[in-house]
Amino acid sequence: MDDMELVVGTKCVVCSMGSEKETLVTRGAFVGNAYIGKEDGICIKMDSSHKEMKGKIRIIPVSMVISIDILEKKRNRKQKEEDLSHYYG
Repeated sequence: MDDMELVVGTKCVVCSMGSEKETLVTRGAFVGNAYIGKEDGICIKMDSSHKEMKGKIRIIPVSMVISIDILEKKRNRKQKEEDLSHYYG
């Protein structure tokens, strides 16, 4: 399996630790990374499944992530540039 990179615009479902007995499920598009003190977090722009929270950004500390399901993978800019750099003719 090739290395995977979470690229801006990738649609995903993130399961993370909520309270003691609760798993927090976040659906939406990855929009970047953030730092909470010294801890890394991933930023997800929530979709319509979150009702009134649609369009809001949720920062999930990386240490709290249980799983990430990729629903629609976006290609990163480097891949696009590499694809365009080949000349056939």
